[in-house]
Formats: sequence, C-alpha cells, structure tokens
Amino acid sequence: MIFTVQDSVIQQSGPYVVLNTESGNRQLSLVGSNCWTVGRSDDNNLVLPDRWISRNHAMIQVMETGEFYLIDLGSRNGSFVNGRRVSVPVILRDSDQLTFGQTELQFYCPTKSRASGSEHQKPRTELTATATLHLRRLISVMVVDIRDFTVMTRQIDEKVLSESIGTWFRCAGEIIDRYGSWVDKYIGDAVMAVWIHGADEVAPGEMLNIMQAIDALAKMTAQLHKQFPLPFPLRIGAGLNTGYAMVGNTGTGDRPDYTAIGDTVNSAFRFESSTKQLGLDVAVGETTYEYLTKMQETDSLFHRYTVNMKGYETPIVTHATTFSDLERFVHLQEQ
Repeated sequence: MIFTVQDSVIQQSGPYVVLNTESGNRQLSLVGSNCWTVGRSDDNNLVLPDRWISRNHAMIQVMETGEFYLIDLGSRNGSFVNGRRVSVPVILRDSDQLTFGQTELQFYCPTKSRASGSEHQKPRTELTATATLHLRRLISVMVVDIRDFTVMTRQIDEKVLSESIGTWFRCAGEIIDRYGSWVDKYIGDAVMAVWIHGADEVAPGEMLNIMQAIDALAKMTAQLHKQFPLPFPLRIGAGLNTGYAMVGNTGTGDRPDYTAIGDTVNSAFRFESSTKQLGLDVAVGETTYEYLTKMQETDSLFHRYTVNMKGYETPIVTHATTFSDLERFVHLQEQ
C-alpha cells in the first residue's frame, strides 16, 4: 500500500508515523509489510511532496525483534532523528521526531497491552503463536562488512558519510534481493542476509546465487568512491556459513520476514572477522565449502586455513579466497 499526505488513519492500533499538515495531523500506518520507503517519487510507500526531499530518500524497516530502523538512502539533504543526522541505520523509539527535508513526522510504537479484560489476554496468545513459527531449517548466512569504516568517518564530513553509506545500504539491499534473499539485519557498517534452502541439501544454483551476490557487492563497493569524494576506495570482507538453524517467520504482507538464530549464524560473523586475520576477502565454513566442491575449479581458488575465533575454545577450519579468485569462480560457473 502507498500512503500519501492525503491519507488519514485514525486511532492506530499498531506502529505509525504522524505527519503535521495545515489541515491537521495525518496518521500513516506501519503495518502489513516489513519496510516502507520515503521520498518524493510515486513509487515510495510514503510519498512526501517536499522539494527538499530526494526521490528515494529514506526507508523504515522493522526487524524480527519488532524494532524499527530508519535508514537514509543516500539522500542529498539527509535524514534526521531528533535533530541528529542519520549516517548508519538507527533504532527508532516511541515518540521520535523524524525530519526529511522540511517535513517533520513523529514515530509512534504503542504498547500492545490493554487494561480491559479480553484485550489483556492478547499478548499471551500472540506469544504462543509466535513460538510455533520457529523451525529448524538448512540455511546459508552471509555477513558483509565495510573495511576501515571508522578510519573513513574521521576523514569526511557527515553529509558525505550519510550519502555514501546510505547509497551503499540501498545498493546492497538491491543486490541481495536480486540474488534471492533480503537484508535480515543492518549492523552499523555491515549487513546480514539469509538464504533458506531445501530440507536436506543446497542446490548448486542456490550456492551460485550467493557467490554472485558477494561478487556483485564487492564490485559495487569498489566503485563507490567514483560517485562520492571518499578518501580511499571502499572494500568489504565477507563471511558465509551453511548449516541448520532455528528460523522464525515473523513477517506479514506479501513476503515472510525470516530471521535465524544459532551457531550457524554466529559462525558467519566469525568467518567474516577471520578474513582480517588472513588478509583475504571471503571466508566460508566447511559445510559451505563442501557444497562448493560439487562445482568445478573450487580447489584451486579456495584454500584451507585454521583460525582462532572469539567464543570458540578450539581453532576453526575455514576456506578463504580473494575477490579476484571469487570472480573467476563465478565466471566459470556461469559458463
């Protein structure tokens, strides 16, 4: 559903934003999906006719925990929460003031609890229903992190930082969506994505999609300095792990909103961190590597390493490579 300033929803029972207009307050509901885009263009969910607002200005996304994030999409004039410019995704709190251009909105996330008897029982019912939606599934978890992000923030002004990182988040989301997944989490200067596989194995085409996504993310990141005055070309590191995890469907609307928890997820973050130790670009777990070996030319492009990872008592085996070798791998598979 697309909301414009003419739409009005009274007495919202769920999260919403309030827009102050000359004709009164407009309440725009934030239910029925897991993300809402804001901008001047008609293809946005929240269309705001403000000439200081970019065509695709910002995005509000709800995570599996119920937390709402505001993400600036590289807008020219920036997005602000309570007067502070957003350069990386920030969690929204009840009654936060959002500013886009010269337009101000108020974010509200009312509690679900009620004082009346029948409604007072709803939280217990909803909790039981949610618990039944978690299943053990075979998944691949990808974590991508921007290298030297802290160093860069000290060398550029806030506007350039917001526009460049906002563009990176938007492009990363588009690439991940193109290859069959979605951004499950925004973590400062990193993103996490999850691919849900069949019950017992990963199809070669699915693994190729993931490798193509990592390759595309690396190339997109390497070109960002041509669009913005960055002090140096940006690089990323990537960790990938495949295994079983508890997967929950907490979404609504036209697409389920999955999230995954467990050691498979935690290890993906550790593999990404290990690329810094190894001086390489991509590190994968053993199960991921086993699926990759079913495809040609894997042995000559991925090499075996043993690394010490935080939270693990014994060294962990990983297989790592460079982006140039990953590009060769993807090219061979596409042929």
